[in-house]
Amino acid sequence: MYLITVFGNLFIILAVSSDPHLHTPMYFFLSNLSLVDICFTSTTIPKMLWNIQTQSQAITYEGCIIQMYFFTLFVVLDDFLLTVMAYDRFVAICHPLHYKVIMNAWLCALLVLVSWIIVVSLFYCTCLGVYIYPANAHSSHSSATASLMYTVVTPMLNPFIYSLRNKDIKRALKALLRTAAIKKKPIVLSGRR
Repeated sequence: MYLITVFGNLFIILAVSSDPHLHTPMYFFLSNLSLVDICFTSTTIPKMLWNIQTQSQAITYEGCIIQMYFFTLFVVLDDFLLTVMAYDRFVAICHPLHYKVIMNAWLCALLVLVSWIIVVSLFYCTCLGVYIYPANAHSSHSSATASLMYTVVTPMLNPFIYSLRNKDIKRALKALLRTAAIKKKPIVLSGRR
C-alpha cells in the first residue's frame, strides 16, 4: 500500500509537470496534494514497517516529537489543499467566465489565510477528541484501524479519486509513459554502412 501511494502520487506529479496543458491552478493544487500525500505517509509508514519487521514498538522521545510535528504539518497541508481545491472548483463551476479574474493573487493569499485558520482549528479539535479520549473507552484494535485508514488508505486513494478519473491527467500519463518507453527502446545498429 505504501508503494502504491508513493508511485501513484509520483505519477501525478510527473504528469502535471511534464504537460504544459496542465499548468493551471487545479492541476497545480493536485500535484501539490500528491506531494503532500507522499510526505504524509512517509512520516509514519517507514517507522511502522520497521517496527513490524523488528517486532519492536520503541521510539525515542525526540523521534516521537519529530514524527508528530511532521505528521501534523502534512495533515494540515493536506486538508488545506483540499479546501483550496474545493474553492477553486466552486469558482470554476459557478463563475466560469470570471474564473481567471477571480483567481487573482490577492484572493489566493486571502484564501490561504482563511483556509489555514479554519483547517488548523478543525484539525486540532478533531485530534484532541481522538487522542485525549479515555483509553478504556475504545479498543486498541479500532484505534489502529482508524489510524491505518487516515495514514495509508486515504493518501493511497487520492490519486485515483482526484486525478486518474480525469481525462486530461490520463492523456498526460499516457504521453509520459509513451515518452519513457521511447527513451528505453534499444537502438539496433545494422551491419551495413
